[in-house]
Amino acid sequence: MRFRLIVLAASLAPASLLAQTTPLTYPATRTVDVSDRFGSATVTDPYRWLEELNAPETAQWVAAENAITSSYLAALPMRESLKARITELWNYPRVSAPRWQGGRWYYSRNTGLQRQSVMYSRATLDGAEQMVLDPNKLSPDGSIALSGFVPSPDGRYVAYGQSEGGSDWSTYFVRSLATGRLTSDTVRWVKFSGLSWTHDGRGFFYGRYPEPSAGEQLRGALHDKKIYYHTIGTTQAEDRLIYERAQEPTLFISANLDETGRYLLVTTNKGTSAKNELFVADLGNPKRPNLAAPVRPLFTGHDAAYDPIGIVDGVIYLLTDRDAQRRRIVAAPLAAPTVDRWRTVVPEGKSTIESADLVGGRLVVVTLEDVAGAIRFYRLSGTPQETVPLPGLGSVGGVGGRNDRPELFYSFTSPLVPTTVYRYDAQQKRSIAFEPPKLTFDPSRYTTERVFYPSKDGTKVPMFITHRKGMALDGANPTMLYAYGGFDITTNPTFRADVPAWLELGGVWATANLRGGGEYGEAWHEAGMKEKKQNVFDDFIAAGEYLVKQRYTSPSKLAIMGGSNGGLLVGVAMEQRPDLFAVALPAVGVMDMLRYHRFTGGGAWATEYGSADDSTAFPYLRAYSPLHNIVAGKCYPATLVTTADHDDRVVPSHSFKFTAALQKAQGCDKPVLIRVETQGSHGYRPTDKRIAELADEWAFTAAQMGVTPTPRP
Repeated sequence: MRFRLIVLAASLAPASLLAQTTPLTYPATRTVDVSDRFGSATVTDPYRWLEELNAPETAQWVAAENAITSSYLAALPMRESLKARITELWNYPRVSAPRWQGGRWYYSRNTGLQRQSVMYSRATLDGAEQMVLDPNKLSPDGSIALSGFVPSPDGRYVAYGQSEGGSDWSTYFVRSLATGRLTSDTVRWVKFSGLSWTHDGRGFFYGRYPEPSAGEQLRGALHDKKIYYHTIGTTQAEDRLIYERAQEPTLFISANLDETGRYLLVTTNKGTSAKNELFVADLGNPKRPNLAAPVRPLFTGHDAAYDPIGIVDGVIYLLTDRDAQRRRIVAAPLAAPTVDRWRTVVPEGKSTIESADLVGGRLVVVTLEDVAGAIRFYRLSGTPQETVPLPGLGSVGGVGGRNDRPELFYSFTSPLVPTTVYRYDAQQKRSIAFEPPKLTFDPSRYTTERVFYPSKDGTKVPMFITHRKGMALDGANPTMLYAYGGFDITTNPTFRADVPAWLELGGVWATANLRGGGEYGEAWHEAGMKEKKQNVFDDFIAAGEYLVKQRYTSPSKLAIMGGSNGGLLVGVAMEQRPDLFAVALPAVGVMDMLRYHRFTGGGAWATEYGSADDSTAFPYLRAYSPLHNIVAGKCYPATLVTTADHDDRVVPSHSFKFTAALQKAQGCDKPVLIRVETQGSHGYRPTDKRIAELADEWAFTAAQMGVTPTPRP
């Protein structure tokens, strides 16, 4: 399949766009005679060889595809200007919420364009800061990512993780906070696990997997996770096994100490389901913990979510969806927390409880009110107290503090407000910004509105739309629609530093809150799972139809964007309604729904999607799988697929196979390109590479829509 490379002339007036065409041929992608049987059905997989990520032929294919993509993107007229503007927008100082540990406050700061944020500490919130760890020094090009940072409660050490290319695999090291020198401790093959120090500072609990086979680190299926305790000054081979489930090797297992350091709380999950089991080990005196303490069950069977908030005077506080689709908070005696002994502290309400923490002897509860965040205090008895005033309609994150200290920190953001950290003063009942960011654009020129639109089955779905004030609803506005729709994850209205560059071009930015997410509790999530997954795609398509019907845009000016499960969403939507979208940007997407479960942690997603190995799930997975629903000769939207070579969550072969199949099938001259980032992962890019990738996506989108630059005021 050939297409015409459009190079727009330097004259950018719409009436004088001059097209210069250069023939361009996609790399030849060989096919193989491979097929799989699913019951009575046979499914071919002609690009199976692209699953061999370490094969020289795959590397050659990636290099050839990247070369064509690079040449195409380099010719786009707005690429450099968008890159320059996004760099300007990104260049503002920002900090994380401080966390108290070991007698000091710890937080991260990025001066603006640093590849990674630097870790600092202070003895007091207004005191002199001390740099603790600069991850930009881990590698000259930012390819080694800081994946964890955990100071010890006794103030002597910090354990920090680093991962190659931002892979989910982490190796942890220990550094003396007094001298800055590394100890001999090295802990490898840590994945999907935090670290939890015992309060004597002698070591920490963590979870790890067996060392993978050579060459399988980035694609091998995960199994046999175990919880260990590492003692400082010993080798990893000497680590003490704390908990395992040998008979259920695919369980995800996590362990964390409560704030007091007395109780080790162990959770198990089947895949990505929020329904978990909960266990506890009473270590006794936190300064002399009994590592041999038995791990006893509190809740088993994976029948609901039992998320521990904390333990106070022998009472455990839980956030649960048991008999409460939008969650409630209960308290029970830790010695015997059976359901019949539960006391409801915060009942289920109209708004979904997103999170809860114990801060200063009270409960801090974050709720979602039609997706916008809200913060309220409650006494441990359940008596409601004050609501924290927020700057506007937006998202709350980073909420936290300690039960033994009064400070509450949280962050607030919205599509027009960069993430800002606040400290809440409980006595004065007001929020004080902690080193607020400086704006790099004028938000007063724009507005964000929340609308509700009907999906195919009549379900009302919320969507946030950001655009220039006074914008004409004439159907001519270039619009980007973003969504996720899965895994109980809420698509919050948040700030992205690249979006103002799009708004300044007269663009519209819309984020839809599809079923499958966590916006309205577990019922909303379940309405987009497994055999009901088509609801998610219908919600997304309906969002696009709404934007067209209300004259925000038109199909020739409408683009879609999403990553991971959102990449799957984009892949399906562009196939089911290619007439509705001009541009599709599927990022790190799950494109092969028949084989996703065979790689890395993909098997865990079967609780969300279902597995093709299940005869009841195969038909609906086959019905929407992006790789398997490409129709030869159909005209699909202009497509730029993005992925990364160290993505060990959604392995890049998904994107490789999808691109090869779409390039062969494309029935018109709209381009189908893939951009494969090197030394990047599912969610990690050093700042400079992230900006470059975003500029390419926006420039590609603008070129397909004929968007021209407009002078900034």
